[in-house]
This record gives sequence, C-alpha cells and structure tokens, in this order.
Amino acid sequence: MRFTIGFAKQVWAGLLVLLALTVVLGVIYPAAVWGVSRISSGSAEGSPVTDAAGCVVGSAWVGVDPQVTEGQQDPFFHNRVVGSVSDEDPFATGDPAAALPSNQGPSSEILAGFIIERRAAIAAREGVDPASVPVDAVTGSGSGIDPHISPAYAELQVARVAANNGISEDQVRDLVAEHTDGRQLGFLGAERVNVLELNLALGLTAPTCAAPTTGG
Repeated sequence: MRFTIGFAKQVWAGLLVLLALTVVLGVIYPAAVWGVSRISSGSAEGSPVTDAAGCVVGSAWVGVDPQVTEGQQDPFFHNRVVGSVSDEDPFATGDPAAALPSNQGPSSEILAGFIIERRAAIAAREGVDPASVPVDAVTGSGSGIDPHISPAYAELQVARVAANNGISEDQVRDLVAEHTDGRQLGFLGAERVNVLELNLALGLTAPTCAAPTTGG
C-alpha cells in the first residue's frame, strides 16, 4: 500500500514537472522570443522595405537589382553582381542560387574570365572605358546579396540614370549623397551607397503590387 501511494506521488510530481516545463519552454519562452523580435529592428520579418504605395519592394539586408526589358531605358542604379551558378554565366541575373559561394579563388581562370565579361558589359551599359569600372562592380560581396555599392560605382552610373530620368546629374548626385552611409564608428569599413533606397527615391515601385485602397 505504501509502495502504491509513493509511486503515485512520484508519477504526479513528474507530471507536474512535465506540465510546468511544457508551459515555460513550449509557450512562455517562444512567446517571449517572438515578442522581443517584434519590438526590435524588424529583422524577424525580413526587414521589408516598401515603396510610396506601401508595397514591399525588397529587404533592407538584400540587394534588389531592377531589370528592364531589352531596348527600354534603364533609369535605376544597379547592385554588385551576385556571382554565378554555372561556369558559363557571369551574372546569373534573378537566380537566388547565385548568392551561394562559387568557390572560385583568385587563381581561377573561370573567375578571371567572368570579371573580364562583367567589366565589358558594365562599361557598355554606362558608356565608359572598361578601365574605369570599379572593382566592386565586377565582384560579388561576401554574402552574395549585399544591398550596397561603393560611391565610385554609384558615380559611374550617374550619367545614365540622370539621362534616363530626365534630371540633371547634380540632382542624381545629391540623391546619392543622401543615401550614402559613412564608415561605422567613423573609422571602420568604407562609405557605401544603399541601392534600394536610392532607387526608391528615383521612383522604383513593386511591379506586382497594386496601391492599397481605402474604405469609405
């Protein structure tokens, strides 16, 4: 009889511990983590960036490189290249797999060929000499999807962007300056231009999202 009562007490104590841990670790802790993420910088939701109509056009942490139909005017700034997914494609435009490492090192003939092709294509797009194309324009970032470019690469694109938007180059340079971030803590890293925010200032919108309507 005593054994049965003692066993029952142990089972009951175990069930109480299980219930308490379930509530704490299965409900309270996840809810707390979710709550903190909601009141933080918004990164838990992907840090979405919206256009003037309130439509999501991208993320603050991911480069968005607008593409235009061949033959149409190109009014926006472009990001760095995102790498490649094969040995035949130096750009891999629009392919999310291109953010993965290519494992092509400094001695790679494939990478060297890609850089030559990228430099020639970018120079043709901007109407400049290939020698004036900066390094970051023809190489990918560490993440493969960096939303920033160097001020030098932004400057290279100013003339085209100004002409295709019907505004002066000085106006475009002012926009570039407004969306240029300084060095971290004043001495770490380098100045960088946020391409997505810059293109939003130039009128970039989400092509597949209609403007929200208001009820009356």
